[in-house]
Amino acid sequence: MSESGPEAVAERGLADFLTREFGDQVTISEFQFLSAGARRRNIAFTATAGGTPRRLVATVVPPAVELMPVEAEAGVRELARAHGVPVPDIVATCTDTAYVGEPFLVSEHIDGDTVPRRVLRTLAAAGNAAETARQWGAAMARLHSIDPAAAPESVPSAGADPAAEHLAEVAAVVGELLHDRAVFSLALRWLEKRLPGPPPRPALVHTDMRNGNLIVSEEGLQAVLDWEGTQRFGDPMRDVAWPALRMWRFREDSKEFGGFADRDTFVAGYEEAGGTFDLDRFRWWKVMGTLYWGAGLAQQAAAHLDGTVRDIVMAASGRRVSEIEWDLLMQIRPAAKA
Repeated sequence: MSESGPEAVAERGLADFLTREFGDQVTISEFQFLSAGARRRNIAFTATAGGTPRRLVATVVPPAVELMPVEAEAGVRELARAHGVPVPDIVATCTDTAYVGEPFLVSEHIDGDTVPRRVLRTLAAAGNAAETARQWGAAMARLHSIDPAAAPESVPSAGADPAAEHLAEVAAVVGELLHDRAVFSLALRWLEKRLPGPPPRPALVHTDMRNGNLIVSEEGLQAVLDWEGTQRFGDPMRDVAWPALRMWRFREDSKEFGGFADRDTFVAGYEEAGGTFDLDRFRWWKVMGTLYWGAGLAQQAAAHLDGTVRDIVMAASGRRVSEIEWDLLMQIRPAAKA
C-alpha cells in the first residue's frame, strides 16, 4: 500500500480520529474498501485499542452528495434503533474533513450479505425467506410507529402533502426529458387522477428500505442500512411500495418483495408489528415509484449526453427507460391487480 495513496490516508485518518475518540492509542488492521454505493464509500476495518480488537465500518459521505448532515443521520439511526429497528450501532461521527477528507460515520460491523443476489442465495439455502420477510415488514412498521417530530430537525421533511409534492417534482422531469414518451404521459394522468392526499398518519420514512440496503444472514434480517434519504412526515405507504418494484426483485419477478417474498408475508409482518396497510395508497405509490425511477434513468442518460457525467453506466441507463414503460403499463392497465 502506498503511504500517500487514498487507502493509507484513510487508514491513518481513522486511526488518529478513533485514538482521540477512545482516549487510547488505536491501531487499524484488516482495512478494506468495500463496494462503493451511488453516493458514499464504506470501509471495513478492525480497530484495536488496549489490546481489544473491534470490527467497525466507516461510511464516508462526500459533502457534494450529502442528503443530510452526518450528525442527523446518526441521530435518526439511533432513534430507529431505540424503537426496535435493527440498525448497526453508531460508534462515532466526524464532521472534521481533516481526517479522511470528508465527513464520516463509524458503526459496528454486522455480519451478513448485502449484495442482492447473494441475499437471495443465502435465504434460499437457509430456507428462511418467509421469516426474513416478516422481520423486514416488522422493522418497517416499527420505524413508522415513531413520532416523526422526534427526529432531528435537520432530517428533511416530506412536506404537508408528500404525494402531491413528489408527483410535482417527477412531473417536471418527465416534462423536460420524457415529454415525447406516451406511456409516461399516461402514467402521469393516472397518478394525477388518483392522487391520494396527505396520509392519515404521517410517519418517519426511510425511502429506500429494499433488497440491497439490508444485511441478511442465515438467521434472517440483521440490519437496515443507508439512512441518508430518511424523511420526516412522509407517507408510510411510500416505504412499503418502494421495495415491491420490479427492479428490486433481481430477476425473481414472482416474488414481489425483494425477489424472495410475496406481499402477504411482508404485510403480515408489517401489520403484526403495528403497521396499517392501505392497498389503494400502496398501489399509487408503487406506480409513483416506478415513474420516479424512469425519470431518474432519463436524468442519468441526459447527464452523459450533455457531458456533465461522461460514464458508460449513465449512458446505459437510457436504454432501460423502455423497461419502465412496460412496468408502468402492466401496473396501470385496467385489469391489473395492485
